[in-house]
Amino acid sequence: MNPKIKKIISKKNKSKIVCLTSYSKSIAKILDKYCDLILVGDSMANVLYGHENTHKMNLDIIIQHTISVKKGIKNSLLVVDMPKDSYNSPNQAFKNAKLIMQKTKCDAVKIEDFRNNFKIIELLVKKKIPVMGHIGYTPQFKKKFKIEGQSLKETKFLLEKAKLIERAGAFSIVMECIASNAAKQITDKIGIPTIGIGSSLNCDGQILVTDDMLGLSGFYPKFVKKYTNLNKIIEKAVKKYTRDVKLKNYPTTKNSFR
Repeated sequence: MNPKIKKIISKKNKSKIVCLTSYSKSIAKILDKYCDLILVGDSMANVLYGHENTHKMNLDIIIQHTISVKKGIKNSLLVVDMPKDSYNSPNQAFKNAKLIMQKTKCDAVKIEDFRNNFKIIELLVKKKIPVMGHIGYTPQFKKKFKIEGQSLKETKFLLEKAKLIERAGAFSIVMECIASNAAKQITDKIGIPTIGIGSSLNCDGQILVTDDMLGLSGFYPKFVKKYTNLNKIIEKAVKKYTRDVKLKNYPTTKNSFR
């Protein structure tokens, strides 16, 4: 087993797992100092490419961004989202996951739960491709956002899915927008780490879209804590630059070549 994956699993019930997203080497280099896991998320469809959802993300784009991210990573576990329609069948999933692993040298792929695709996870793991699962709100397949696990029936359903994903061989599960009590039950009853996004403190770890927590994306749902406001910082810098250019204060001789 990959030592980085082994380390993530060993943190279950012991210490919190820190995860964030990255789409470039420069950001990955910073995150690598602090994160246990870095995800090249298909959220870049919204964040970088301005799409309404993640559906238009494709293999070529995610591979190119992962190649960049990989160059900034030394310590963190690197996981890549498999885009929508890249794992419609076990054979297609294996072909595409193998391509991602070979071209990017990442550590694992992530697959969103849909129509009981446990056999896909099973096959990939059998073929030595580590897999991270994803339950709750799954943006690739659900049009309407809603909190899941608010009833006993929903909680039981989510727990069954989590157990099946664990049984299929996944090393961890992302739990997106799952009610606090349900998140606790699932985390307590499965043996692999749960990584929460909008799923309370009751998970083994947390993940956020980096652009959201830095105040850069303009997307701030309830579960996102904005740790700074890069939008304002960048605007302030651009404003200063604009003024300097117009007033001929930039470039000075210091910024010029003789």
